[in-house]
Amino acid sequence: MRRERILLHLVSCVLAVAAALAGQDAPTPHPGELVDRVVAIVDESPILLSDLRRAIGLGMVTRREGESEAALLQRTLDEWIERRLRSNEISRFGFEGAPLEDVERQIERLRARFPDEAAWQAELADLGLDEAEVRQLLARQLAVLSYLEQRLGPRAFVSIDEIQRYYDEKLTPRLTTDGDPVPPIDEVREGIRALLREQKLDREIARWTAELRREADVVDLLDAEEKPLPPPILVLEAPASPP
Repeated sequence: MRRERILLHLVSCVLAVAAALAGQDAPTPHPGELVDRVVAIVDESPILLSDLRRAIGLGMVTRREGESEAALLQRTLDEWIERRLRSNEISRFGFEGAPLEDVERQIERLRARFPDEAAWQAELADLGLDEAEVRQLLARQLAVLSYLEQRLGPRAFVSIDEIQRYYDEKLTPRLTTDGDPVPPIDEVREGIRALLREQKLDREIARWTAELRREADVVDLLDAEEKPLPPPILVLEAPASPP
C-alpha cells in the first residue's frame, strides 16, 4: 500500500511539472519526452532533478576538482535530502523565518558570483526562477541554520583545555614544520575557539541529520532507469444527449 501511494505520488508530480512547463514560454515537449523527473521522495515529498540543477546553477553546490556529473548530482541530492529533512523538522515547531537583511546579504553573495546583473538574470531565467523564489529558498535555509544554532549550539562548547591542546599539539607543530613564527596563544585563542566550535557543531549537525534520515522514509531514485513519459491521452467530450 505504501509503495502504491509513492507511485501515485510520482505520477502526479510528473504531471504537475509538465503542466507547469506548459504554462511557460518554454518549447512544448514532444509526446513521451521527459521534461523532468523525481529523483527522491522524502516522507512522500518529491525532490526533482530540476531542484538539483537549480542548486548547482545558483552555486549553492559547487563541483569539486575532477568530480563527474553523476557524482556531482548524487552529492547535490544527498545534500538536498538532508536540507529537506532538517526543514521538515523545524516546520513542526513553527520556527520564525530569517531576518530580511540576512536574506538580502545572501542574495548579494549569490549575485556576486556572476560577472554582471545581466548574467545573474540570465541564469535565473535559464533555471526557471525569479529573485522572489530565490529569496524564499535562502530564507528557509537561514531559518534552518538559526534553528540548528539554538538547538545544537550548546553542545559545541569549547573548553580552555581543548584550546590549549589544539595550540600545543596541532597549531604549534604545523607552524614550526612550515618555518613560520608561532604566535602567543593569547593572539590566536579566539580563532582556535571558533574553529573547534565549528567542527563540533558540524559533527552534531551530522549526527542529528543522520538520526532524522534513519527515522524518515527516504527513497533515492537518482540512479533509477529513466523512462519516457507515455503519450498524452486526448479526452473527447461525449455528445450531448438529445432533449
